[in-house]
Amino acid sequence: MNEQELVKKLELLKSEHRDLDAAIMALTEAGSTDQLQIARLKKRKLRLRDQIAIIEDTLLPDIIA
Repeated sequence: MNEQELVKKLELLKSEHRDLDAAIMALTEAGSTDQLQIARLKKRKLRLRDQIAIIEDTLLPDIIA
């Protein structure tokens, strides 16, 4: 993947991460008793966060001073 594709993928993942966060908050505030669904959404959100971190590390590698 080139840099442009990575940036596009990163924005897509961040958007999905925000959407999952909103869905989790909505379910929690609504008093949902479906803890399994909430747990699955949280697990998906964590996987997205890991993917985001990998892409960000690829785009902005550590610079040793």
